[in-house]
Amino acid sequence: MKKTTLALMGMAAAIAGTGIAPAATVTVSNDITTSTTWSASNVYDMTKQIYVKPGATLTIQAGTVCKSAGGGSLAVCKGAKIYVNGTAAHPVIMTSEADTMTGWREACTEWGNLTIMGKALISGSHFAGVPYVRPGTALTNTKVPDGTNVRQMEGLTAAYAGDPNVMYGGNDDNDNSGAIHYLSLRYGGKVLGLTNELNGLSLGGIGRATEIDHVEIMNNVDDGIEIWGGTVNLKYISIWNVGDDSLDVDQGWRGKAQFGLIVQGSSANATQGSGVGDNVFEVDGAEDSDAQPVTSACIYNFTCIGQPVVGDQGTAWRDGARVQYRNCIWMDLGEALVKNDNVDGDGAQGYGLNGTLTFAQIWTTAYNSYSQVNKGTLNAAGLASLYQAQSSGKMAEIKDSVFYNNLFASAYTAADTAGVRAAANNNVTASSSPIKSLTRGTALTRAGGSLYPVTNVDPRAANDAVASVAAAPADGFFSPANYRGGFDADVNWLKGWTAADAYGMLAASSSETASVLELTATTFYQTTVGANYKVQSSTDMVNWATDATVVGDGTIKSATDLATPNSTKKFYRVLAVQ
Repeated sequence: MKKTTLALMGMAAAIAGTGIAPAATVTVSNDITTSTTWSASNVYDMTKQIYVKPGATLTIQAGTVCKSAGGGSLAVCKGAKIYVNGTAAHPVIMTSEADTMTGWREACTEWGNLTIMGKALISGSHFAGVPYVRPGTALTNTKVPDGTNVRQMEGLTAAYAGDPNVMYGGNDDNDNSGAIHYLSLRYGGKVLGLTNELNGLSLGGIGRATEIDHVEIMNNVDDGIEIWGGTVNLKYISIWNVGDDSLDVDQGWRGKAQFGLIVQGSSANATQGSGVGDNVFEVDGAEDSDAQPVTSACIYNFTCIGQPVVGDQGTAWRDGARVQYRNCIWMDLGEALVKNDNVDGDGAQGYGLNGTLTFAQIWTTAYNSYSQVNKGTLNAAGLASLYQAQSSGKMAEIKDSVFYNNLFASAYTAADTAGVRAAANNNVTASSSPIKSLTRGTALTRAGGSLYPVTNVDPRAANDAVASVAAAPADGFFSPANYRGGFDADVNWLKGWTAADAYGMLAASSSETASVLELTATTFYQTTVGANYKVQSSTDMVNWATDATVVGDGTIKSATDLATPNSTKKFYRVLAVQ
């Protein structure tokens, strides 16, 4: 019999530090040109924009802290790699020197950000309405997906025209820029000029072989995460109090995302888009709008908490973009669930350009009806290889989701025109909260209105969010989770590694996993007198059934699987609950 036992996780775990005491501050003032490891034994102070140069790899060990002043920032060049090896107990933290690590402040622009550039396809043929000339050359980007397009990364300054260290884009959708696990990014952003700012996490032309999961953005002057092109996938994402769009995509992103929490608020006393949150999701298709590839993405299991007065759209759509949102929660939106912005202000020409689909048509057209406009020399099979994120349904969808407390007069006007609330889509316009608790602070005057900051939340599923009709496909990336929103009814995966937890912004009643074991194993767990425990089993470690509820008496208890060795493989966990 195989047996694995994990220690009971503390109910009040916090990350006032990472649990590893730093021995020294290491000043980082030179670019990284050879493979380098940053250790949790040190605190790293980046004094300027630091580049990980092509051919080099930066590995950051679990528990490492980078605390930088205003000039510090990190960029991973195309052809370089980064491995952020954080864990739930010992995350990697990149933050400001002013971060107390224990309390939230309305602040941003206190350091730079993390930027990663890769070699995947991007759609950037135009900028400001004219063909984009590749810096240092006389060549222009194309509207066809031939792999020649490159762009200079927003927020970075070239040393000279054509500086490859600030360029992204290429011909490899399977490109690998490394892996990021358990990373908290706080109080960042830098403004170089109008529309030239650093986001919390900037991803340009990143390929699907890159792994990104368990990433938190807490406060940033610009977007939380912005993605330009590529095929990168995201899992377990938390974005709080950013100054513009929470998740912004452009230039033909063809990726997937699952399990997320977005909380709108403010990072500065400023205008909307420069310190006060704008859209929850802003999706741009291509530049120009009839270019390929065009943004075609699939997103499951996000909990989206807006600002009921000064917030903007839940989903803003531009320039041919098509996205499937499934099993999500949309609550407290300031304006509309769906908004056809049509154009992005960068000179692209909106839906329907040159025979491409109109905004109305993307809601009724099958995901695999690939456009023949500007396809280049690719045949139909080639186009299918470009657009792998969507595997069923229509090009644009909001399905199997919960809508709650969206009180703006036209909150559902565009969504209803697109048929979002038709019965076949299995959406629920709820009268009860789909999360367990939400506490807002006293209203602040921001962006010409009242902003109600979220001070405490328990984002676990409640009421109509506890069970969904359908689930994500088991396709090697998605996990088939039968609930709506980013959390099931029991476990808050933000616990233990996020700033939100360290700052006391998560409700204390959230469950913690005591142990997870395989079939034919006996699960042992220490109990506390009077505490309640749920013993649960699962065949996929995503959907859990409660087998027993136990009241603790201070002893070590066990749960033994009595099935035969040939039965379906199961996993077990024990939850300490309040």
